[in-house]
Amino acid sequence: MSENILPPVAKIIPKTLENLGHSRTDNYFWMNDRENPEVIDYLNKENEYYHKMTAHTKDFQKELFEEMKSRIKEDDESVPYLYNGYYYITRFEKGKDYPIYSRKKESLTAKEEIMFDCNEMAKGQSYFQLGGLSVSPDNKLAIFSFDTVGRRIYTIQVKSLETNEILEDKIEKVTGTAVWANDNKTIFYSSQDEVTLRSDKIFKHKLGTQSSEDVLVYLEKDDTYNVEIAKSKSRKYLAIESGSTLTTEYRILNADNPDGKFEIFQKRIRGVEYSINHYKDSFYIMTNADDAENFKLMKTLETATTKENWKEVIAHREDVLLEDIEIFADYLVVEERSNGLNKIRIMPWSGEGEYYLPFESETYTAYTSTNVDFDTEILRYGYQSMTTPSSVIDFNMRSKAKDVKKEHQVLGGKFDKNNYIEERVWATAKDGIKIPISLVYQKEVKKNGKNPLLQYAYGSYGHSMDATFSSTRLSLLDRGFIYAIAHIRGGEDLGRQWYEDGKLLKKKNTFTDFIDCSTFLIEQKYTSPEHLYAEGGSAGGLLMGVVANMAPELFNGIIAQVAFVDVVTTMLDDSIPLTTGEYDEWGNPNKKKYYNYMLSYSPYDNIKQQNYPNMYVSTGLHDSQVQYWEPAKWVAKLRTIKTNDTVLYLDTNMEAGHGGASGRFEALKELAKEFSFLLDLEKIKK
Repeated sequence: MSENILPPVAKIIPKTLENLGHSRTDNYFWMNDRENPEVIDYLNKENEYYHKMTAHTKDFQKELFEEMKSRIKEDDESVPYLYNGYYYITRFEKGKDYPIYSRKKESLTAKEEIMFDCNEMAKGQSYFQLGGLSVSPDNKLAIFSFDTVGRRIYTIQVKSLETNEILEDKIEKVTGTAVWANDNKTIFYSSQDEVTLRSDKIFKHKLGTQSSEDVLVYLEKDDTYNVEIAKSKSRKYLAIESGSTLTTEYRILNADNPDGKFEIFQKRIRGVEYSINHYKDSFYIMTNADDAENFKLMKTLETATTKENWKEVIAHREDVLLEDIEIFADYLVVEERSNGLNKIRIMPWSGEGEYYLPFESETYTAYTSTNVDFDTEILRYGYQSMTTPSSVIDFNMRSKAKDVKKEHQVLGGKFDKNNYIEERVWATAKDGIKIPISLVYQKEVKKNGKNPLLQYAYGSYGHSMDATFSSTRLSLLDRGFIYAIAHIRGGEDLGRQWYEDGKLLKKKNTFTDFIDCSTFLIEQKYTSPEHLYAEGGSAGGLLMGVVANMAPELFNGIIAQVAFVDVVTTMLDDSIPLTTGEYDEWGNPNKKKYYNYMLSYSPYDNIKQQNYPNMYVSTGLHDSQVQYWEPAKWVAKLRTIKTNDTVLYLDTNMEAGHGGASGRFEALKELAKEFSFLLDLEKIKK
């Protein structure tokens, strides 16, 4: 490491924060101002410090970048799918950062029509993201949206696919999601509150009119809900979904009647979630109503949509989570999760001969892919494991014949999946619960406690962390690293209860589970505290902040991306994007019991005088989900309180938001920074 380079010292301006009779002092509250030149100056100084301290790794970062890039097929393309008379394809060209969206009429040998070349659209922009793409029912027009900042604020426009002209219609500062009515001239779209960025309104726009004339068709007044609009696979209905963490409500309208009134499908009931799929004269409803914690499947006629009319199709099961369905003319396909693993169940409507797709590994993920037609016996699904690159498979549900349309290629000629071992092990949490861990490593690795190991987890919002393949991860595995995914509570890996047991007043299970998994991996000699590293982003960054406070002695290094670390202050500020909708996840700190509980684990509030691991913290200035000042304040405070001289880096992308850089190769540069941080600590170069 570089000597005599001093880290920046952030100015201290004490601010007293009072809530429910309790006061806290925040010395760095002043950083909560993106327009303040002193804030920008501080972030630039932290970046400068990071670059100076890691100057000796710059060549290595380039080497890692080129190595990861060399495994990627640069001129890649998606498996085409047929929709409404056209085959749609997304492809990349060699040396280019962004996708090209194209289509071919009726046959794959037909002339290619390029709809959108994002490389052209991104010229002159440091960030570019194409949002919702939607082709009109008559195939002549396409809605598209784009974001050039990374704050998820989009502009919607319409392009003629016949002349390639951009129409004059322009709708700014919206979410980017839009759908067509069946008349080919009416567009419905969602827009957000300009301050909180909560999606709260659905508008109707007629082609050829000014956006100022657009009609507000729905306003969601409850600030814990978000709204979005979609079209049914049957193309018959438009549906507005109002959703909070725990409750949903739909409004539907026949897509042939865009000037009609949206009707409530089933009025919201606190704690009841449901989703709808239309087929023929009925709706199929996945719901947790009537204590169906792991969800059940119901059916009702489209003329009688309220709950008392729902009839059971698949009953609730204690040990199986119902995740999604796909409807076909002759089959119902059900995505389930049991014992932490994805299952795909094929159920003929005839009621005879149902079966599950066979999967052999214990560290895989399988999921239905693009299935836009009802009248087919072909199911398209995706499969991958920690040693098997992702595949897109067309499966004949009648004959059971499998056609692998594409397996992700790992270029470079060095990858052989037989050189790696994947396994699933179970750690015991402090309350006796068994937690699955998915692992992958080179065959030569010996369990002697000397292996570097990177342990990843998320553990929030019921978001399951599936065991997936990564070609970039090979740069760690091939240098002796073990990679582990801890399937901790707060996700939904082992069913809905797994989520319930890792949120609100049980949130600490998420953190202690991760620590217990770490302890297990050390005890089983996969690694040791000198070689164990932890990684998490966003809510997983919160996890990193907590474990750094609770068990710093277990880790040599921690990577925290866009970390949600100032929990109490953020959750008390309802002007920040996403806050009010998060009360069902974390609790409302305006209530004493939630305030006290959050305060007891909030990473920023619980920094203490102790040794901390080496840390690499990254954020984006324009992040709309976790504001940049959370990681910035956290690092500034850690610098003044921690008692050892481990490295502490704050790396702020001054141009990007929550997802980081937008180009596919730019994102690899960010990964190269993280990998070089780990490998430099391990002194591994080749």
